[in-house]
Amino acid sequence: MPRVGIIAWLHESNTFVSARTTLAHFERDLLATGETIRERFADAHHEIGGFFAGLAEHNIEAVPIFAARALPYGIITTEAFDTLLFQMLAALDSAGPLDGILVAPHGATVAENAADADGVWLTKLRERVGPKIPIIGTLDLHANLSEAMVRACTALIGYRTNPHLDQRERGVEAATLMARTLRGEVRPIMAARFPPMIVNIERQLTAEEPCQSLYALADEQLQYPLVLSNSICLGFPYADVPEMGASVIVITDGDDTIAGNFADDLALALWENRAAFQGQFISVEDAVARAMQSDVPVCLLDMGDNIGGGSPGNSTIIARELLRQAVPRSFVCIADTHAVQQLAETAIGSRVKLIVGEEPLEIAGVLRSRSSGRFREPNPRHGGFAEFDQGATAVVTTDNGLSVMLSTERMVPFSLNQLVENGVNPEEFRVFVAKGVHAPVAAYIAICQEFIRVNTPGCTTADVMQLNYAHRRRPLYPFEMTEG
Repeated sequence: MPRVGIIAWLHESNTFVSARTTLAHFERDLLATGETIRERFADAHHEIGGFFAGLAEHNIEAVPIFAARALPYGIITTEAFDTLLFQMLAALDSAGPLDGILVAPHGATVAENAADADGVWLTKLRERVGPKIPIIGTLDLHANLSEAMVRACTALIGYRTNPHLDQRERGVEAATLMARTLRGEVRPIMAARFPPMIVNIERQLTAEEPCQSLYALADEQLQYPLVLSNSICLGFPYADVPEMGASVIVITDGDDTIAGNFADDLALALWENRAAFQGQFISVEDAVARAMQSDVPVCLLDMGDNIGGGSPGNSTIIARELLRQAVPRSFVCIADTHAVQQLAETAIGSRVKLIVGEEPLEIAGVLRSRSSGRFREPNPRHGGFAEFDQGATAVVTTDNGLSVMLSTERMVPFSLNQLVENGVNPEEFRVFVAKGVHAPVAAYIAICQEFIRVNTPGCTTADVMQLNYAHRRRPLYPFEMTEG
């Protein structure tokens, strides 16, 4: 029975966040070796779960080696990156002989000592195992693909949906390609292209235009007999590195010419439609007014405080406007440890007055509940995880009808159970604020018929012209309005 190792190292690093991601962030979220990985992920909606399922289907022994993940935040410290790299290689050395390795890099990881952190660790892995062992992996749709990643791997397969609901499916696809490669049925050849452009985060919803037509073209290519896989990496614009931007991958069975030609076609489709992939912004005031006028429940997506992009989750900008416009039955979650601590001994039902958030906002109302902040999500959701913990949590309903969930830890709004399992009934509200762009849609679509992406400031602002880039490649559309 062939033996295939499994390695995952995922972090989306926002270089515009001044704080750093440390080893403790990984230890709190995920840092595991060996069979602990199987115990946690065998049935998960994550691509690691897909690795296990796909290898089992093809009668290949899965050898879990190393898995690390931290919530998106600032770049990784040198100490943490070096420690994780050492642990990964040590675990690899202890795994015994391997016939192949399945990897799950994020693709937008940055460390203080490695701007292309994924390229670095994948290169170290390749150097360790030599040129002959196939290394096949998955990539987040937001990957900033690099030449180093491509050189280090036999094949890379990106998620095809945003919100990311196909992670397990992509893991199974990677494992199946590994099985076919090991049996000698196929010889993967990978071509990548890097059109000089970014896709604005606001325009990265894959089920809608302009992405929908682009993925339709990619699906057409998959009908060609020699095409094994293709991917579109829409990129992560909050990593100020030379690799930032859109990219495409095409993998064929032994034909580098077809791989290159089809990759050219995908890259050209991106480039020719570059204007359509730029933001169409709506202000906070206009977004809240539109929500007030709507006859259906509305989700206001706070793009500038997108926790899934590394933001602190403590912006009060939309909450302040909800109070100013006196929007009833509205809801927002704000990460504020100090506010939660202030309420620790307060009786439920008591009137309270608090200052919350980064841009201090005074709220007055009733403390309606306290909870542990833990919740589960059994269904496939963006990120592929099922267990969540936002720390001690309190909910205050203001005199104006705004309910504020205060959490100790920031939490990406992946699941409605963030509300339900912490004492809040979503059916009570008609306007929600979710600190994200597309990730919350998979959960909130169950209760919201309208989504408004709000152009808020912050370290994940969709208006990237407001960010100060120092290391990105040039020229890069739309910063340089290249028309050629």
